Amino acid sequence: MPDDPVKKHKKSMAKASSKKRLKAARKKLKRNLNQNPPRRKGWVDQDPAASDESLHGGLERLMPRDEGDRRRAVEQAAFEIDQNAAEAEAASQVSTEAGLVIATGVGSCRVEIDGRTVNCTLRGRLTAADTEYSNVVAVGDRVLLSEEEDGTGVVEEVLPRRTALSRPESFNSLRQRVVVSNADQILIVSSWRGPKIWLEMIDRYVIAAIRGGLEPLVCVNKIDLVEDDAELQLTVQPYYELDYQVLLTSADQGTGVDELRNALAGKTTVLAGMSGTGKSSLLNTVQPGLNLRTQEISMDRGRTEGRHTTVGVAMYPLDAGGAIIDTPGVRDIVVRGVLQNELSDLFPEIAVLVVGCRFYNCSHGDEPDCEVLKALESGILARSRYDSYRAIRATLPP
Repeated sequence: MPDDPVKKHKKSMAKASSKKRLKAARKKLKRNLNQNPPRRKGWVDQDPAASDESLHGGLERLMPRDEGDRRRAVEQAAFEIDQNAAEAEAASQVSTEAGLVIATGVGSCRVEIDGRTVNCTLRGRLTAADTEYSNVVAVGDRVLLSEEEDGTGVVEEVLPRRTALSRPESFNSLRQRVVVSNADQILIVSSWRGPKIWLEMIDRYVIAAIRGGLEPLVCVNKIDLVEDDAELQLTVQPYYELDYQVLLTSADQGTGVDELRNALAGKTTVLAGMSGTGKSSLLNTVQPGLNLRTQEISMDRGRTEGRHTTVGVAMYPLDAGGAIIDTPGVRDIVVRGVLQNELSDLFPEIAVLVVGCRFYNCSHGDEPDCEVLKALESGILARSRYDSYRAIRATLPP
């Protein structure tokens, strides 16, 4: 049956109207796109110069409550960096000379340059605040200084250190004080008697030397007081086995002095050890005329101890080349910055054993199947070294 002409006309009119509306909608969409282009991915306008407020009616921008303080702090930090950079640039224009720090004081130091000594202050921009150390300069540092008309100087820069012997500050154990820098080796002096040899102290200084990049020399002084030579050899045997140089000396009788003099020749050596062990007397025997201060031994509460005779770190040149750096006498040197399970790495003979222990976190105290305890019982591991390890480990964080 043919279509009704009326229905056919209405259908045609509806179709045309639909096309017209679709065409109008496309034109409107195109016009809107031209006027208000869409944002790119990441909320970046196609036109960087276009104002965001022109599209969104000047919406208020919100920020966290403390954002203003943060921005002001960033601006202040940037200003300080620029100021420090300006000072550094100005300092670079100053004529400087390289020198060696041979003594230090509060905010000052004594620098040797071209065979003469210059008393120096420190440039204000030099600070140790951003380092793990509490002092800016130490004996042994190489520095750049500018000289004033009155013969004094100003340290402009501290050159990078090759080695460093440090110890915790007495008032803040989290920060280290550099005792000596750029030394080659450390001479650890302990007396056999008067005061009695303290092996744990020797081991603590050995650890400090290893961590600071110095070579340890173990010196047992006053061997004229030894009554049993076998006991002496058994005591120092662990250090021989570790390939550390061991020196047996007597300042009173001159024993071992030539060997010690050869060990010091051409090297910068830190002199360390407990008070009363005869360090100063020993060095005065090695080089007569060095005139390091000495003092008699005193009795206190039934124990033989030495009084402190060296009051500050000082460097002395040696006739055979090199220098000796005398440090204040100390009873102990504290190990810091090491965890309990890391300590074995600083005892080479124990480090090779721990891999065989049954437990990965073995304390080598009373655990079963402990290779360190087995070595101790069989005599492979020296009792003195094990005792030092346990004593030091007890002072460290887990």
